[in-house]
Amino acid sequence: MTQSQPSGSQPSSPQPAEPVPHRALDWSTIRRLHSIYAELAREFVIDATACPNIEQADASSPESLELAGQWLNGMDEKIQVYHLRQFLQTSSAVDSDGLVAMLHHFLAKTTRNDAVRDKIDFLLVQYFSQVAPTELEDDSADLAYVAHGLEPLLGEVDLKAPVWLNALDRVLDSARRCQSLDELLHGGILEQGRKAKAQAGELFYLPIALVAFTRFGYLMRRVFFRLMLADLNAILDGLTELEEKGVETIDCRRAQFSAQEPIIRLRMICQSWKVMFQAEYSSGQPLRMLVDLRASVNSALGRGSAAEGDRKAGEVAPAVAPRAAAAAAGASATASPSVTPSKPAKTREASGAAAKPKAEFAVSKADAPAEFEISPGSAEWKPDAES
Repeated sequence: MTQSQPSGSQPSSPQPAEPVPHRALDWSTIRRLHSIYAELAREFVIDATACPNIEQADASSPESLELAGQWLNGMDEKIQVYHLRQFLQTSSAVDSDGLVAMLHHFLAKTTRNDAVRDKIDFLLVQYFSQVAPTELEDDSADLAYVAHGLEPLLGEVDLKAPVWLNALDRVLDSARRCQSLDELLHGGILEQGRKAKAQAGELFYLPIALVAFTRFGYLMRRVFFRLMLADLNAILDGLTELEEKGVETIDCRRAQFSAQEPIIRLRMICQSWKVMFQAEYSSGQPLRMLVDLRASVNSALGRGSAAEGDRKAGEVAPAVAPRAAAAAAGASATASPSVTPSKPAKTREASGAAAKPKAEFAVSKADAPAEFEISPGSAEWKPDAES
């Protein structure tokens, strides 16, 4: 995408274009989708009425196909994009063929609302992330490369990109200039990406647009991954510096931990996160908590604006879950200074036993892009099993 575009311009009316090639779902594909949806329903406790026609060994009559299609469409209404995100990124039950089946199903829909668009967007990025080599450089992931990777789904794509798609490159450039996850989450960059997708309207489904948005989502994943690892390394370096100064606990209420959180416990948690992030894009990553933990460490070191903010008693981050907020409010009544110096071993052990890390990760949907939202019904963080 090399053409220029005035800032703030929007896509024009849909132009004639070759449609994305669709295929009628055969019975084997329907059965594959049925098994995926059934597993999804079990995992997220979604009410799913059985469809005997699909469960039968051979029921590929027109009537059975019609009933199966109705069942799939009904399940589509119940399964949200965050269900797909969490399931596909933490489960090995769906391979590339399963993703292809799901994408053919959604791309063939004639009624397309925002939910369908977001599912297609996520599934395309997920598919390309699986087929792309891990050593692929960002500069090599151009439109031609991504289009080739998506060819089994979209066919051969005309790579002449409309000017309005240039907005995606500008958002990527802004994201790459970010120095921290906090800067990315609160710099208005993510909102620009959402806006570009929303403004595309029906143009989003043009093959070249699907390729461009897939490329955008894939490269944004990488930006998140790099910034998350950078934040983790900064936290670990800060904890080492504090330990060298003889500090053993710090005030981490803003990150939903205790007012006297042991550094040794924080180090163990950060190391477990680092292992989880090796998967590059695991579901349920505690974005807000990671940002707030880095701010807490900076505060303990007397660096940045966080140091001033943490002097306010009982401060709780805006995205803190109610239960964690109550715990933080209770801790504020007996809060000790932000940094606690060394103390006798017995006291340290008692403090460590009492200061259990919170299991809740309240990430605001406004803070993270759709790809990084956390399921509202799954606040508890669990490391990826394979990691």
